[in-house]
Amino acid sequence: MTPEHDYAGWTKYIWLVYIIPFAAYPVLAGASGRRIALTLFATAVFTVIYLAGYRVSRNRVLLVIGAITLLGVAFMPSNLGAGAFFIFAASFAGAAGGVRRAVTIIGIILMVLLIDVLIIGLSPMYWWWAAFFTVVIGAVNAHFAQVARANKRLQMAQDEIEHLAKVAERERIARDLHDVLGHTLSLIILKSELASKLADRDPQRAREEIRDVERISREALSEVRQAVRGYRAGLQHELDGATEMLRTASIVLTTQLDPVPLSPAQEAILALALREAVTNVVRHAEAKRCTIALGRSGDEIRLVVSDDGRGGTREDGAGISGMRERIAALGGSVTFDGSRGTTLTVTLPLASGPQSVSAIERSA
Repeated sequence: MTPEHDYAGWTKYIWLVYIIPFAAYPVLAGASGRRIALTLFATAVFTVIYLAGYRVSRNRVLLVIGAITLLGVAFMPSNLGAGAFFIFAASFAGAAGGVRRAVTIIGIILMVLLIDVLIIGLSPMYWWWAAFFTVVIGAVNAHFAQVARANKRLQMAQDEIEHLAKVAERERIARDLHDVLGHTLSLIILKSELASKLADRDPQRAREEIRDVERISREALSEVRQAVRGYRAGLQHELDGATEMLRTASIVLTTQLDPVPLSPAQEAILALALREAVTNVVRHAEAKRCTIALGRSGDEIRLVVSDDGRGGTREDGAGISGMRERIAALGGSVTFDGSRGTTLTVTLPLASGPQSVSAIERSA
């Protein structure tokens, strides 16, 4: 129930101590019971309006300022403690808007105080304190209100950053799980189908394929956990997986692999790109042969995965879209050529700073 401008917290109740001189003045002056009762009633009305000032919107706080100022005008002729009303009214100036608006409101309150004093005919000695503290309290509260608004904007920006970070992390996990499970499940399906075909004529080979399915499933579980934690498999690991997957699908693999300087981020991205490309070859290409080439061309690193399948054009799926986003984040690009089979080319700029040579140790 605390509004946006309630920067005072519990201290707003402590500030009510400054209305005590107004409430006690008629008692100390020996005024009539009617005057004392009227003063106490005005004190109660003020307290309600004052506390409401911390709960209303920015536009309605002007009504609070006006009501408290009118109490000061009404009681100034008969109660010297009524100057506190002008101070309380000024304390809300910062909640009504920016610094310029707060200064304008404080100036208007001072003008009303001056006119009231001149009409009553009081000596400046009786009202200077009200004018002084109206300016001081009004300025201090306006400053804190401005700081509170700045802190709120900062908090909103921080909350937005946290929200975007969570969204980005969810998208990363979704992309990684797609890359991990898409490749692995395709391999499991291929091996399961092969084991089914071999069950009657070659039971020993079928059992080996089933054991491979079990091993791959365990590896998939480990990779899913790594993907959730944000880790990546190396390029050599993905090449081994691609070799096994293509062999199971009876696709002949040719490799042309050169040692190239790769940063850890680049190696992780190329590993995922290789996995997605080989998975698409097995799933969609209807190919007999596949070539994987990795090398350096000028100031670029290129990974090329091509096949002799049906080629053609197709819209990007979730895996290709995720690949494009990752590659683009590192300043690279992804291109397709479906005129003769399918050729996927991934280019990345040469790594700057500390580099690690990709761990490509053998060709299939």
